[in-house]
Amino acid sequence: MIDEITQDAQTRMSKSVDSLRTELTKIRTGRAHPSLLDQVMVDYYGSMTPIKQVANVVAEDSRTLAVTPWEKPMVGAIEKAIMTANLGLNPASQGTVIRVPMPMLTEERRRDLVKVVKGEGEAGKVAVRNIRRDANSDFKDLLKEKEISEDEARHAEEGIQKLTDKYVAEIDKLLEAKEKEMMEI
Repeated sequence: MIDEITQDAQTRMSKSVDSLRTELTKIRTGRAHPSLLDQVMVDYYGSMTPIKQVANVVAEDSRTLAVTPWEKPMVGAIEKAIMTANLGLNPASQGTVIRVPMPMLTEERRRDLVKVVKGEGEAGKVAVRNIRRDANSDFKDLLKEKEISEDEARHAEEGIQKLTDKYVAEIDKLLEAKEKEMMEI
C-alpha cells in the first residue's frame, strides 16, 4: 500500500514538472525555437490542424524561424494562422518558405516575462505540494484503519517529503535556467 501511494505521488510529481517544462518553452525569450509555434493551429481544408502536421518548422538562426509547408497552397493559410495566434510575430513569405523573425525584447518586457516564469514555477510547486498533501492524507487514512503502524506512516511521510524536496529543487533549477536565458541579450 505504502509503495503504491509513493509511486503514484512520484509519477504525479514528475508529470507536474514535465508540464511546467512545457509551459516554460511557450514563453518567448527572443530566441527562435520551433516549439514557439506548437500551439498554432492552421485551417487545413476545413479542419484545424497543428502547424507541425502541415509544415516543417526549423530554427534558421537564433533570431529566425523558417516554416516550409508541405503543400504550396498552404503558405497563405499558415502565414495567417501565425499572425492570428497572438504571439506578436510577423511572418513574411518568400515563395514556398515563410520566415518568422523574432522581435527583440525590451528590458521591461524581459522583467515582465521573468515574473510570468516565476508565477508558473510557483504554480508547479503548489501542484507538487498538493500531491504531497494527498499522499500524506492517504497514509493517515491507512493509519486510522489500522492497516499500517505509526512508525510506518511517519517513515512514509518522510519519504514523500524527500520526494517533494527533490521535485521542488528540480523546479527551482528549471526556473533559474529560464530566468538566465530570458535576461541574456
